[in-house]
Order: sequence, then structure tokens, then C-alpha cells
Amino acid sequence: MITWNESAWFSFFLTLAWKSAVVLATAWIATITLRKSSAAARHLAWASGFAAAAALPLIAIVVPSIRIPAAPTALVFHVSNGSDAGVSAPVPRLNLHPSSRTETHAASGVDWRLALMSLWATGFAIALARTLLACAAVRRARRFAKPFSDPALCEALSRTLGLRRSPAVLETHPGSMPMTFGVLRPTVFMPSESTDWSDEQRRIVLLHELAHVKRGDVPTHWLARAAFAFYWWNPLAWKAWREFLKERERAADDLVLNAGARASDYAGHLLAVARAMHSAPNIGWAAVAMARRSQLENRLAAILDSRIRRSTPGGGWAIVAALAAIALAVPLAAVRAQDSTPALGSDVDVAIRLAQSQHNYEMLDKAAEAAEQQRDYETARKLLEPALRIREDMSGSPSAVAAIGLLKLADLANKQGQNQTAEDLYGQAARILGDRPEAAPALIYLGESAIKRKDFAQAGEYLQLAEHADPSQAGRATMWMAVAKSREGDAAQAETLFQTALSRQDPKSTFAVTTLMAYSQFLKKQGRDDEAQEMATRASATQKEIAVKPAFPSDAYRMGPGISAPVPLTKPEPQYSEDARVAALSGTVALSMEIGTDGKAHNIQVVRSLGLDLDEKAVEAVEQWTFKPGMKDGQPVPVIAQIEVNFRLL
Repeated sequence: MITWNESAWFSFFLTLAWKSAVVLATAWIATITLRKSSAAARHLAWASGFAAAAALPLIAIVVPSIRIPAAPTALVFHVSNGSDAGVSAPVPRLNLHPSSRTETHAASGVDWRLALMSLWATGFAIALARTLLACAAVRRARRFAKPFSDPALCEALSRTLGLRRSPAVLETHPGSMPMTFGVLRPTVFMPSESTDWSDEQRRIVLLHELAHVKRGDVPTHWLARAAFAFYWWNPLAWKAWREFLKERERAADDLVLNAGARASDYAGHLLAVARAMHSAPNIGWAAVAMARRSQLENRLAAILDSRIRRSTPGGGWAIVAALAAIALAVPLAAVRAQDSTPALGSDVDVAIRLAQSQHNYEMLDKAAEAAEQQRDYETARKLLEPALRIREDMSGSPSAVAAIGLLKLADLANKQGQNQTAEDLYGQAARILGDRPEAAPALIYLGESAIKRKDFAQAGEYLQLAEHADPSQAGRATMWMAVAKSREGDAAQAETLFQTALSRQDPKSTFAVTTLMAYSQFLKKQGRDDEAQEMATRASATQKEIAVKPAFPSDAYRMGPGISAPVPLTKPEPQYSEDARVAALSGTVALSMEIGTDGKAHNIQVVRSLGLDLDEKAVEAVEQWTFKPGMKDGQPVPVIAQIEVNFRLL
């Protein structure tokens, strides 16, 4: 089973994958628009792209998130708790309906998310290790190298390029490729046989390496190498890396030519160095070498092409490129899918720390929602409490954002039957929200609580406030006003309010069914049985009209010829919800499910809803039922069944 932490990290890396692709694609487009500009300008675009890609993971952790809608995630509704005690029990009725067989999906035993993350991490670790080994090799070469035989030449060329300080120049073993290494203490390595070169060749080669120092190519090399190593699996990263190296060398070539070198002479010296010298296999992972044979042909053509622009962008362009990278990376890193629901596992503390580091209370809200669906209310509370603190840290307290967090905790307390805690939290949220629409559910709950206490005047005040805060909740609030008047004994006013509630509700909604059944019970108590039956008939017709078509796995059979029906063996009674008891609600909830070969109900889905938490109570009860499985050819098979659970107050 995928833990919350694993799923969250997989989501994190998955978003990094597409965001890095966006960044590198943007850099590619920028270089295409700069195709007539200098190589230095295009290299700056690639370097900015790699910098933005490298910064994405860090920015995603520290900046506040920007939420965008995402496709909703399907959640499997698994519950295992028993029902509440102390409520009069209705009599359930079982109806099993025949149907046909459908198809299934076998679950894979391979944790492909963990496998993909492990593959990503392994590739990054290998690339990082190779880079560190290359750094160690270059440092070792620097330790045993000799000082360059012509330091005066280095000083003169450094002044020509405008370097404030001449870098160290060392001589390494024969046949080694000229290269540059180091950020704080840049060092140029020349092969020992450079003392035998002509003055012009030695000058040209050293000028090229000093051009890399002038341009700051070593730090950008390391930055791009780190990003390339991290996104090693991405074809765009490979394309970007090749283009980055190509444009870097061309930019250094342009700087040499701008310093006065003749193109034909420079091309000849470059060709001679590339043929005679070689780099150690891993040195290129850490140092900037003068020549790569794979790029030589294109470089020579560019050097000899007099039509190419060889200008070098000034410091202002580097600032513009850095700001562009930040402008792209920061909002892109902050964007996260709103409805991404992590799978819930045992490592709740890690989930909380990750959410806190990202200022991401929605992550905890979704995880808490999944926990509630699994009846794991204690875990849900552990997730919602830090989510509330994140809300308060981000928006202050009191604030509407924090009040929504209070509402979620209040809803949880209500589900747990902690009535006083729920009432206190709803009260706090309602006081903060005032007449905002979000206050309506809290005010309706407070109105219901007042009805339970028989404080009908207070109930009316709360419910009127709810109606004013959110007119879309007027039908619900008015129904509870009708219940209050009915309990108070004002039958005429109660009937008027029931009728008003129906006129304010969507006639094809679950709450219209609830109101019709509550109105039916009211009429029945008034001795108006015919009218009560009419309301009940309307409610039943509406239930059927808005019924949900369930979906089941394909290896489940529908009962028909050759398929015997499951037989209930034990049937714990469903319990009434407090809201349904206060409203004196009666009616039927229809459930569809798969009766497995283990004699248990699985994949329970509400087909016809009654409302006021009776749907949940019906599911809780049926989950505890046991069955003799359905049979086919003498063998137990999974069978789809429909069960109607009747709720009747005694």
C-alpha cells in the first residue's frame, strides 16, 4: 500500500517533471528567437533555463502555493466501524435484483511509483557521484601540477580581456586537454608540452581558457550540470545540455576573435589541439575543456564565417536573464494541483511537515477527507489541526480562511458525535464569518442544536441568519424553521414553512426528498394520511429520478439464470442520525454493492439518497452484514446486489 508520504513525494516529483519540461522548452524557444544573435546570447538563455530548472525544487518548498483546479481523484469508500448505539432501530428490507456480468482490473503487485522515484534518484545519484569524482580528480591534478612557464603572458592576456585578477595557470601531464576549473579560485590547466608550442599557439590557447574565466563559464557549467543530472531522464534536458555546451564554446571563440586573433589562425590552432590532446574520461563532468571532437566541425565553420555576430551581452542582459528565470520559475514552482488527494498512510507527521514547509493546508485537508471516508477520525483530526494553524499563519486569525478550517474541525466533531465540541467550533466560525455565505452551514447547525434544546426562539434567529448569509441555503434553513415550529406546536406556521421550503429548493435534489419526507411525517401526525401519502409518493418518485447509476468491477455477476442470490446471515440494524431524529424523518435509502465470495459487502454505493446522514448510517450498517455468497456452478462468485434500508421512527 502506498503511504501518504510516498504518494506526496511522487506527486511532488511528477509536478517537477512537467514544470522542468516547461522551463527547458521556454529556453529552447528563446534560443530559436535569438538564432541571429550571438552565441553568447543563446548561451545566456540556456544557462537561465538550467538555473530556473535547478531552482524549481527549492522554490516549490519555500514559496506559498498557488492552487489550480485539477481533475477530481476517485476515492474508494472503505469503512469498517459499527453504528452508534442508543437509537431506536428501523426494520431493514432486502431486495436483490438480477443483472449481467461485467469486466475487472487486476491489481498489480508492483509499486510502480516507488520504482519510478527510485530510478530517478539512482540516475541522479550516479551523475552526482561522477561529478564529485571528477572534481576530486581535477583537484588532485592541481595539487601535483607545476606553475606555468610564462606567467607574464597570462598577466598580459588577462589585462586584454579586462580580468581584475589573473587566474592561476598550471602545467599538467603531456597530452592533456587545456581546461579551466574552479569558481572562487579559477585555475587554467595547460599541457606540459605547451612550452614547445609557438608563441602564437600558446597565446591563442591560453586566451581561449581565459575567455572561459572572463565569462564565468565554470560556475554556469556546474549549475547546468546539476540540473542536467537531476533531470537526466528528460530528452529536453539532453537537448539543452548539448546546445548549452555548443553555444558556450562558440561564445568563448567569439571572445578570442574579438580580442584580435585571426580566424584562420585560430581555427588551425584549435584543430591541432583537438587532434593532439585528450581529456580524461570524467574530467568534463567538472571542468571546462577547450575542445570536444564531436563539436569541432561546427565550431570551425562558425569561426571562419565572417557573417556571424560575435557581440557579448553586457551585465545588464545577464540581470534581465536572471529576472526572466525568476519570473518563470517562482510562479511555476508555486502552482500545485488543487484536488490532488494523497493516499493516507501511517506517516502523518511527515505529511504535516511537508505541508508546513510548502504552506499547503489543502494537502492536509484532502488527506483528512480521505481519513474521514475511512472512518479514521483521529487521524483526520491530527491533520486538520495543523491545517488550521497553517491557515492562521498565512491569513491571520480571525480570518475567513481560518474560519473555514474551524468549520472542517466542527464537521469532524459532528461526525464523531462530539456535539458540544462541534457546537463550540461552529459558533466560533459563525462569529468570524458574520454574514458571509460560508457561515450558513454553521448557523444551520446551531439552529438544529437549539431545536434539540427546545430553544425555538434561538433556533429561529440562527436559521434566519443562515437564510440571509446564503440565499442558496434558504430552502434548507426554512425546512428547519418548519421543524422548529412543528416541535413548538405551531402547526399552521410549520405547514406554511414546509411549503415555502419546497418552493425554495431544487425539486430534483436530495434535500427536496428530505423535505418531502419530513413534511409527510408532519401531515401524518396531523391525521392527514392521504396528503402525507402524496408527499411520500412525490419523495419516492424524486429519489428514483435522481438515482445514481453505480459502477462495479467486471468480475462481478448480476443475478440471472445459473446465478444464485446471496443470502443475508447476520443483519445489524442501522441507527438513526441525530438530525434525522430531530426532523422526525422516515424513508428508504437504496444501496448497490458487490457481495464478495467472503460474504461481505464491498464497493457500497448510494443509489437513492434520503439525506440528513441516513445514507451514511445505512452504509455503516450494511458493511457489518454477513452473507452466504452467490453461487455459480456450485462455486461462490461475487454478485451485484441492491439493498433497500428502511428508516422508521417508533
